[in-house]
Amino acid sequence: MVVRTDGTGVDFAGIRDEFGLPAQFPAVVLAEAERAVAAGISAAGREDATRLPLVTIDPPGAKDLDQAMLVERRAGGFRVEYAIADLGAFVVPGGALDLEVRRRGQTLYLPDGNVPLHPTVLSEGAASLLPDQVCPAVLWTLDCDADGALTGVLVRRALVRSVSRFDYDTVQAAIDAGDPHPSLAGLPAFGRLRRERAVRRGAVELRLPDQEVEPDGRGGWQLVLRPHTEVDAWNAEISLLTGMAAADIMLEAGIGVLRTLPAAQNGAVRWLRRSARSLGIAWPKGTDPAELLAGLDPGQPEALALYLDATRLLRGAAYTVFDGTAPELATHAGLATSYAHVTAPLRRLVDRFGTEICLALHAGEPVPDWVREALPDLPKLMEGSDALAGRVDKACLDQVEAWVLGSRIGHEFDAIVLRSEGGTAEVFLTDPPVIAKCSGENLPEGETVRVRLAKADARERKVTFERA
Repeated sequence: MVVRTDGTGVDFAGIRDEFGLPAQFPAVVLAEAERAVAAGISAAGREDATRLPLVTIDPPGAKDLDQAMLVERRAGGFRVEYAIADLGAFVVPGGALDLEVRRRGQTLYLPDGNVPLHPTVLSEGAASLLPDQVCPAVLWTLDCDADGALTGVLVRRALVRSVSRFDYDTVQAAIDAGDPHPSLAGLPAFGRLRRERAVRRGAVELRLPDQEVEPDGRGGWQLVLRPHTEVDAWNAEISLLTGMAAADIMLEAGIGVLRTLPAAQNGAVRWLRRSARSLGIAWPKGTDPAELLAGLDPGQPEALALYLDATRLLRGAAYTVFDGTAPELATHAGLATSYAHVTAPLRRLVDRFGTEICLALHAGEPVPDWVREALPDLPKLMEGSDALAGRVDKACLDQVEAWVLGSRIGHEFDAIVLRSEGGTAEVFLTDPPVIAKCSGENLPEGETVRVRLAKADARERKVTFERA
């Protein structure tokens, strides 16, 4: 294939081949999924919650909808109804489909199409919380007081029906205009309370914009920056609250799988303080890293540089399983609390197991044997799929950066210096939005400098700059 320097007419088949990504599901897996859909969902043992006007918030065009919500103000506080896709209604433990999704671990997202965790007849069909479709779900009811603190939890299997599908920008625009959907009318106030609580307990949020790839309308690809909106943060807080409730259920019973992160070493915090000083960012006495980072303006170059430096605080995340003995580490330092993945089972393997544990424990029933038997293998399965997803994401971004810049070698750009060490730095261009290496002296972090494109090799997927 002839690769034009702008990426026109090309796809990501080379990356799929390089990483051995499956092009389709085995026939036996597809047949099992189709049989599960054809069998339909029994209402036995499920609450009929189709009366709830649940809505979904996802990226534009998404069809694998894991969550649907309703956020209500109530006397003395808030109630969140949070429905999560119930894969337990379709996946037979030990069957061909179960074994295949354990092998995959999670959905991989490439610009020209996903490599789904489950066959699309499930992930984009019967198991997805699509609007106007009666779906099996695990329904969490989370009651909170007027300060946003959790006061009550109920989790059970249900039948639900979403009434509307939204994307983040649409919801943000409606809220900004003072006309949110009734099911989301309570989201701004509740989301702000939860964000304030997160900062107070020491949760670290890095508000780096997302670097994304999308079609350019001419048969090629382009890079875009997507800044995080308030709705992004508020929506995330609902998911985090559910994961915290799930972790509490597991820890109280002495069995489960947590997402953990050790506390940052003192050296990492000292290094971040030095970085803040060099960037000219004041760090008031008594202010912890979470408070400092929350108070920065993500639109400022020095803030972007410090956010990137602060990733040093979030190293060492793991999946921690326990059964009968409390884990030595039961908290996630980045969230400053205990947390478990349970809100994205269409896209992530571990969530189905965590959900089954919570359902059993909340109902006062034994955790199913097939779940208990799978627990020891989950960390390795998830860590392997996480690593693969990270490599695939980076390869796709690197590829498009090289395509977009391939015809501009020798051109000069303005770039923000994110991280500098010796004679090499990591720089961030805003137009086009590219993060790449740059060589040269006098590359001060947090400042805008002029750089020249030295290399943009589409075959090597490598882009480098030099100080102009």
